[in-house]
Amino acid sequence: MHINRILEEKLAEKVDWKKALILLGPRQVGKSTLVHKLARTLDPNFLLLNGDEIQTQELLSNSSLEFLKAYLGDSKVIVIDEAQRIPNIGLTLKLIIDNFNHVQLIVTGSSSLELASTVKEPLTGRKWEYRIFPVSWEEIRGWKGLAKAMSQLDSLLVFGSYPEILTHSGEKIPLLQNLSSSYLYKDLLNFQGIRKPELLGKLLQALAWQVGSEVSYNELSNTIQADKATVSNYLDLLEKAYILFRLNPYSRNLRSEITSSRKIYFVDNGMRNSIIGNYAPLSSRNDIGQLWENFLMAERQKLLNYHGFYGRTYFWRTVKGQEVDYIEEIDGEIHAFEFKWSPKSKGKIPDSFIKTYHPKTVKIVHRENYWEWLSTYPYS
Repeated sequence: MHINRILEEKLAEKVDWKKALILLGPRQVGKSTLVHKLARTLDPNFLLLNGDEIQTQELLSNSSLEFLKAYLGDSKVIVIDEAQRIPNIGLTLKLIIDNFNHVQLIVTGSSSLELASTVKEPLTGRKWEYRIFPVSWEEIRGWKGLAKAMSQLDSLLVFGSYPEILTHSGEKIPLLQNLSSSYLYKDLLNFQGIRKPELLGKLLQALAWQVGSEVSYNELSNTIQADKATVSNYLDLLEKAYILFRLNPYSRNLRSEITSSRKIYFVDNGMRNSIIGNYAPLSSRNDIGQLWENFLMAERQKLLNYHGFYGRTYFWRTVKGQEVDYIEEIDGEIHAFEFKWSPKSKGKIPDSFIKTYHPKTVKIVHRENYWEWLSTYPYS
């Protein structure tokens, strides 16, 4: 059962037989499926190398040009999966790009912990880089049509949208448990910055219960009994492993604005629910507001990422509790959004925010109009 991914066409457009195509994103979101399909259209006999394999790691780290010419032979399309596992892969890719004529390199990575840093300098001007996520609302709508996509909203809030979850309806819980236990920490635990692996689970548990709320690093350090520097470092690593993302506070004019706290969201609702072990239906949950906000935030990030948004995103809150759930700032213009599960819930953007910042867009997003907001870029 094939789901058309938005990046499929974008990657194909960037094939130039000169620069590397680099696709980053969490494990199991469809990176390999996408790049293998592209590679087959370019050359049915493309060369596939897997960075998870020890032999590939040994052969491609610190490789000489002479060895690479013999090893890669006449291959014109070369796919390297999970390249972050290969030491010094950036220099190896640079050697290939600079010395092999009319070769298309396609590289995937499940973490920017090492891959992004190792390829940044060697591949300056030599790569096109993209991020892929679990299947987006826009992709689900294109796959099933609006009516069927909307009928799956409850399931998306609980089980998320990893490709396997969407295509194996009767096995959602074991699949999610396998994803979280087998893949969630795979790259993190191989990274030298993780000195206390047991803290990762505690930190993720604490964050999962605070989705959509402001998070204090001091509070988190007390909760998991670790110092503030460790909490900050682990949050950074979790973000680079594409497990969660942070939203910073917006502050320009008012002394009463909150400036130090952050909001934390998970890249996928299903992964968040797997961490707390709760797959109960919405009708029996007391965290619908959190699920709704995390879903909207994750889906909006996918939409913006796929369509080239270059602005900044924030939340806003004052010490007196006035707040705006989500803000987008682009080209000097402010767009403010409030999230409500029920269309009947009273919600508004605070007058103090409107008078101070004069937002161009003010919108309440609820379960009757979300489909448009998650399908239309930039604004509706």
